[in-house]
Amino acid sequence: MRITSKSDYALKLLVDLAEHYQSGYISLADISRRMNISKKYLEQIVPMLSKSGLILANRGNKGGYMLNVPPQRCTLGDILTATEGSVLSFGTNDDDLQFVWREVGEAIEKTVGGITLEDIVERRSSCFNYCI
Repeated sequence: MRITSKSDYALKLLVDLAEHYQSGYISLADISRRMNISKKYLEQIVPMLSKSGLILANRGNKGGYMLNVPPQRCTLGDILTATEGSVLSFGTNDDDLQFVWREVGEAIEKTVGGITLEDIVERRSSCFNYCI
């Protein structure tokens, strides 16, 4: 399993949308500024997240992006699947060891499936409260 910058930035974008969940549509310019990420790079990530149903897009003067699912229902696994296509890419030609990779895969899926945007936002805010 390899986490690319695409997945990392998608997570940051979605965390920002989760932090502003009740604010309606948020512009990419605002997200880009707050998260210190290139707007051009975010524009490449948004279609994947939109296609997967994780975000909604609204064009126009009051346009922008917002979460399509509540932060407590959007998991890290959902984000990785949307950006990478698959969370797992393990394998071996040795049938005697397939059970090992299957168990590793199940553990990873359980872990990333159990971490929600809400969890990340809460941990991030508690870190700011205690780490300053």
